Amino acid sequence: MPSASTGASTHVVASSAAATPTATAVPAEAVSVDTRLTPGGLGYRRMSFALFLAGVATFALLYSTQALLPLISRDFGATASSASWTVSAATGALALFVLPLSALSERFGRRTLMTASLAVAVTVGLLVPFAPSVGWLIALRAVQGAALAGLPASATAYLAEEVRPKALITAIGLFVAGNSVGGMSGRIITGWVAQEWGWRVAVAVIGVIAVGCAVAFRLLLPAPRHFKAGSPRPAALVRTVRDHLANPLLRRLYAIGALFMTVFGAVYTVIGYRLTDAPFSLPQGLIGSIFLVYLVGTVSASTAGKLVGRLGRRGSLYLAGATTTAGLLVSLADSLAFVLLGLVLITAGFFAGHAVASSAVSHTAKEGRAQASALYQSAYYLGSSAGGTLGAVAYHSGGWAGTVALGLLAVAGVVGITVLGSHAARTRQRLVAVGH
Repeated sequence: MPSASTGASTHVVASSAAATPTATAVPAEAVSVDTRLTPGGLGYRRMSFALFLAGVATFALLYSTQALLPLISRDFGATASSASWTVSAATGALALFVLPLSALSERFGRRTLMTASLAVAVTVGLLVPFAPSVGWLIALRAVQGAALAGLPASATAYLAEEVRPKALITAIGLFVAGNSVGGMSGRIITGWVAQEWGWRVAVAVIGVIAVGCAVAFRLLLPAPRHFKAGSPRPAALVRTVRDHLANPLLRRLYAIGALFMTVFGAVYTVIGYRLTDAPFSLPQGLIGSIFLVYLVGTVSASTAGKLVGRLGRRGSLYLAGATTTAGLLVSLADSLAFVLLGLVLITAGFFAGHAVASSAVSHTAKEGRAQASALYQSAYYLGSSAGGTLGAVAYHSGGWAGTVALGLLAVAGVVGITVLGSHAARTRQRLVAVGH
């Protein structure tokens, strides 16, 4: 199939004899064909859109109940803490299952596992509206989160294998952009639908949307060409995980992802409390609409590749950290316009940093990419849990300034880790220069 129709590019290297008039053929060993996807081809566009839709479905389902917690509490007579488990159970199960499911993807293939994961998740999503009690709802959400764990690590591993290295950050950025759209829509759509028809209809609508995304994903995603099946044996998995954790660069990237998500989780867990209090006193509908700010994340994540091309990975992380810091400081003002501007900057910085760090994990890991990405996702969601919990504690202890202080501390961690990475890179360069 020609490269124009597949998105793959072909590079042929011929011997000098091929340039002479008498040359009639190029030796087989002199021909190198790179069938990985590259921007501009149909296959690349199909792959990008398919994984964008997978990201939309994943995060729309994952956070579909977050804007509905008061209605769920009222319907079941449950406390706020009990209702909050409909979100925590899903994200917690995702963090728990992402590593074992990544191991299955090494055996059965990335596309196969992503398809199966989405199929289970959307099926459960159609059952969620019929939950007879809050306990059943939490259980269904936990199963849904466990199923969705098959998406993030497998998607980045698929991209690392099927996309040319220079296009990898852009491709992963588009997947992350789909996450931001899904996270936004899962909160906003459910909020407005529930206002008219109740929470059960709202989550049913998200389930139907996710079914459409899942079907389109399976039809559009190109078949893998570079996947090599690995061993799913526990000993092999433990060995692969140990090797990844022994890699200093991967450890730094995992910590960066967790710290960025700590900031994001803290801010978006607490911001509703701040906006309902004086001097803002906003109604719930308007507070739910602030998730439109996620669109900023869609843009910053999808342009992360260009950012790295200009500034390099570490330069991009510095810029993401600086943008997040500026947003935290601006949000301290008792002005709604400044609070919104702060959220825009925090969101842009977070999604850019997340896209850069997650793509660097896939680029760094030469073997066991799914496990490398799974470890990043586990750290990422642990950061989310820590940010939500610690952000609420900081808010009740010191108000919004307490939450901002927590965020600034996490960003300082990102900058410090990146500085250590720069120092390590310079040390390696000096050792190479002197022949060690």
